[in-house]
Amino acid sequence: MRNTIILLLLLGSSVAHALTVDAKALARFDVSYAKCEAQYPQMRGRRDEAYLGLWRLKADANHRAQLNAARKRPEYRQERERALHPTAASAPASPLEHQCQALWTETQRSSPPAK
Repeated sequence: MRNTIILLLLLGSSVAHALTVDAKALARFDVSYAKCEAQYPQMRGRRDEAYLGLWRLKADANHRAQLNAARKRPEYRQERERALHPTAASAPASPLEHQCQALWTETQRSSPPAK
């Protein structure tokens, strides 16, 4: 009985840190982040850290592999194309600069400085 409880606690703690990647949301994030990178050079090369930082997760090899796997899925590619070429009716109304600044601030809070 005691071993079962310990096993359940261990499984529960590992599930709490699991990442479920929504490929469509990731595609939209990647397109927006690329625009931010163009405007703010300090953001270049830290896309995965920024995405994982939003979920308060560490950018380790396992999480990066999950993001890379999601980027290979067909729904990611389809949503990325839609995000790259939006129709006039679906264009976001909020200014990109504010979004980029907020994302960068959040990324800096949740990740150690880049080397």
